[in-house]
Amino acid sequence: QVQLVESGGGLVQPGGSLRLSCAASGSIFSDNTMGWYRQAPGKERELVARIRSGRDPDYGDSVMGRFTISRDNAKNAVYLQMNSLKPEDSAVYYCNVFLYREGMNYWGKGTLVTVSS
Repeated sequence: QVQLVESGGGLVQPGGSLRLSCAASGSIFSDNTMGWYRQAPGKERELVARIRSGRDPDYGDSVMGRFTISRDNAKNAVYLQMNSLKPEDSAVYYCNVFLYREGMNYWGKGTLVTVSS
């Protein structure tokens, strides 16, 4: 079993920055993809960014050039640096890990990001 705990959400003004963190615990195998998804009210959950061990990251089109994902394999952690935030970035952000060995997806409970003046 895998547990994911997100932190770092909050209220920020447009143009500001936030850094989200996600710590994973449990049976984390080395070959995995860790990432961030978000869901705004009335909208479907969408990919923000994800990164597989040893590979380049993928980004959603709407965050390309503004957000940066990184991971620390030693800590089983993934981070999301969000810059130049816009009101449309407001959403609940969910940490995700996909374990290729198990073929299983795991989700955190989410952290709320609100971009507003």
